[in-house]
Amino acid sequence: MNFNDKRDNLEFKQTMTELSRSWDMEHLTAELAGAVGEALKQALSGAGQAAYRAFLESYDLREPTLEVEGRVLRWKCVSEKTFLTGFGLMTVGRNLYQADAGGECYVPLDSFWGMGGEFATEEVREAVLFSVAHVTPEETEQLLAKCAWFHPSATAIKNILHDVGDFVEAHGEELDGALRAEETGPEGTRILAASLDGANVLLREPGAKRGRPGERPGIDETEERATAYKNAVVGSISFYGRVPKDEQCPERLASRYVARMPEEKALTVKRQFEAELAAAEAQVSPKVVKVLLLDGARGLWTYVEENEGFDDYEKLIDYFHATEHLSKAAEALFGKASPHAHTWYNQYRLKLLDEDDAAPAILRSITYYGNVRKLPASRRKALAQERTFFRRNRGRMTYSAFRRRGLPIGNGPVEAACKTIVKTRLCRSGMRWSREGGNRVLRLRSAVKSGRWESFWAHYLRLRRPA
Repeated sequence: MNFNDKRDNLEFKQTMTELSRSWDMEHLTAELAGAVGEALKQALSGAGQAAYRAFLESYDLREPTLEVEGRVLRWKCVSEKTFLTGFGLMTVGRNLYQADAGGECYVPLDSFWGMGGEFATEEVREAVLFSVAHVTPEETEQLLAKCAWFHPSATAIKNILHDVGDFVEAHGEELDGALRAEETGPEGTRILAASLDGANVLLREPGAKRGRPGERPGIDETEERATAYKNAVVGSISFYGRVPKDEQCPERLASRYVARMPEEKALTVKRQFEAELAAAEAQVSPKVVKVLLLDGARGLWTYVEENEGFDDYEKLIDYFHATEHLSKAAEALFGKASPHAHTWYNQYRLKLLDEDDAAPAILRSITYYGNVRKLPASRRKALAQERTFFRRNRGRMTYSAFRRRGLPIGNGPVEAACKTIVKTRLCRSGMRWSREGGNRVLRLRSAVKSGRWESFWAHYLRLRRPA
């Protein structure tokens, strides 16, 4: 193997020459191909570091004194620092300046390339954070060890997440505003659908024990547990087009998401949701139909009813949530696994889809069978709850009218977002979260799932880089 081409980088040639001494070059084998491939990666990494280092150091200052922000600083020494770059760990010699009276040091080179106080370069930070939006820091460490030249530890990855996450949180409104300002609504949008929902997350903080009380001796059920499940909130804003041929539902063109860890009254996520919704409304024609789809959570409906911003939205209980209550009513009336329960459920499930007066008809049927059948107390209580649900929400169950107009009747996007944004990432076995730590991940994950990652990262860099 000849490495005498003068165009080859000296670092590259030296590395390949050293690694190739033990190779049997007579026949090509899988082992030889693998060894050469690995050697090329190492050699290219070393050559990249050498070239990158030389490029950076060529911009360093070597003046006896500098004036920086009104201070006269004197050259003190060349200080080496190791950075994690796309080519791996790279040590750079930088000229360091300081005032004669002491105080904070100034390193021109670090300032020039935006690495003051940083360990990982921008491309490394982006790769790390994009991965952490999907998997844990430990899994990210293993992944990068297999497919990248840079191999940060799980601890370094957590530090990057902490640093960037806190910066994004502190500049969240400015960053979100910049993202929204450059977006446009998808062409062909005829429906704007908004939804909110929640997903339980296990917090690393005290809380009351849930579930059936234990009866074992020596167990004090009044004590708080070290962890507690609480509700994270997810909002989705979806743009819909027309109903495709032979389909019942309109085509979803795009969705944007917000998600936050549990918070008293969910004030932050509601504020973000309203800002996203206002931006989306401004990006589409005033003629679009605006729809609000929620499940039966009273807190969310109270929030909507007290907010004038939703006055011009057509409001609907999610169809699939309504059918869950219909199933519970059938079970209360006729018992579990009863053929009559299945028949009654399917009859009224189809009525909800096809008939305008389905909800009142369900209430009449519940009342009739509730009176004529001798139900045990537990089933009478369950039936009363379902009767209340249908009575309270009957005006929000106009599914047949929505379907005739080609409007969505289910809040599938937000249901899916609760799973893909929150549950898939934050609710794996053994996970316990602080609210701050969870929000760092949810910010990143929302950007990914909203199709905003590239724009998000570009705006983050503009905010983070020195002016």
